[in-house]
Amino acid sequence: MTRLALPRPLRIAQRALQQRLPNFRVHRSGVLAFLGVMGPGLIAGLAGNDAGGIATYSVLGAETGYSLLWILPITTVMLIIVLEMAARMGAVSGQGLGDLIRDDFGIRWTIFAMAVLLIANGANIVAEFAGAAAALEIFGIPRWLTVPVVAAGIWALVVFGSYRIVERVFLSVAVVFLAYVVSAFVAGPDWGAVGRGLVTPSFRFEPDTLLLMVGVIGTTVTPYMFFYLQSSVADKGLGPEELQLERADAILGAIWTNAIALFIVVVTAATLFGAGVRLESAAQAARALAPIAGDFAEALFAFGLFGASLLAATIMPLTTSYTVCESFGWESGVSRRFSEAPVFMGLYTALIAIGAVVVLLPGLPLIGVILVSQNLNGILLPIILIFMLRLVNNPRIMGQHVNPAWLNLLAYSLTGLVILLTLVLFGTGVASWIGIR
Repeated sequence: MTRLALPRPLRIAQRALQQRLPNFRVHRSGVLAFLGVMGPGLIAGLAGNDAGGIATYSVLGAETGYSLLWILPITTVMLIIVLEMAARMGAVSGQGLGDLIRDDFGIRWTIFAMAVLLIANGANIVAEFAGAAAALEIFGIPRWLTVPVVAAGIWALVVFGSYRIVERVFLSVAVVFLAYVVSAFVAGPDWGAVGRGLVTPSFRFEPDTLLLMVGVIGTTVTPYMFFYLQSSVADKGLGPEELQLERADAILGAIWTNAIALFIVVVTAATLFGAGVRLESAAQAARALAPIAGDFAEALFAFGLFGASLLAATIMPLTTSYTVCESFGWESGVSRRFSEAPVFMGLYTALIAIGAVVVLLPGLPLIGVILVSQNLNGILLPIILIFMLRLVNNPRIMGQHVNPAWLNLLAYSLTGLVILLTLVLFGTGVASWIGIR
């Protein structure tokens, strides 16, 4: 199966894989081969555990204990399905998702999808800077210092770094998620109850519980993860010959991501469930741990929040820039100079600058910003899933790598579930806005 005869994929294909990892072809089936491919799937998955995601999982643990842990295996399967399809499309077509949407669905649908993505990701970027600032404020570092330094650092990383450097930094930052693993053991949970919660479905048919379940699914499966993964696979120059390795990378990313979510739920359930604490942010969850689990648990939770926000604050503007440029045929890529990809680098710069400035505005309702971004992502998600299913089943694009029948059944069932949950979330939001309880 050859790549599509388009200029950008051809230029990517010309970058020999041996230049990135010596003797890669010799070790194709070994550990070195996987390490050479690993990155896009793992990073895409972990980026989903951002400030909003950590807050959602914290609320799940604090308000429901271990009773809704059984949702996490389900969301893991959902994430595996979608990330695998995105990775497969990127490897087989050599194009990003936005590029394929434009080619197959036309400019009008592309403009609509990009407009919603810009607004949703813009709001998310503000939330990530807020998360990083709130995490360091726990250690006494003021927001006015944290935000400019973080913004300058992540801007310089992409503008002056190569793809290899950026990916290595992302994977290094991802190590901070281990803080949640450690904090869970520090909290001393009942691991037997954790195991029972994972395999015993039970919940109360109450509006707040239903909305929390919708929030967990929405924060686990988010559109920017698919866009980033597919563009990253294409930009890294991976092709059909590396498909099995990249598929393993995507599956690993989905599993590791939800494993971190599990530990976040466990630590907050073990310490805050039944304590009458009502959480609205991840930083508040970190502070709430101190009186119950000690300062060490608080510090670990805050450290994880900072790293997660830092990773997402870089991934979101990068994903947005990739997607917009690919969708309209503009040059893009982390390894490009500013003069080679001015729109890509300019949009990335603008998104970071706007996000940093907005979060420093006094009196900004950050919770409102997060809620707006989640609602917009909810509107975009079913549309993107339908696009993906149409594209991944197109023989002209995927050749022999189209979805098998069993995967289509799972994927379409997932899409139907997401549409139903999105309607519930959107309807509840509208009802609340107009004053109907």
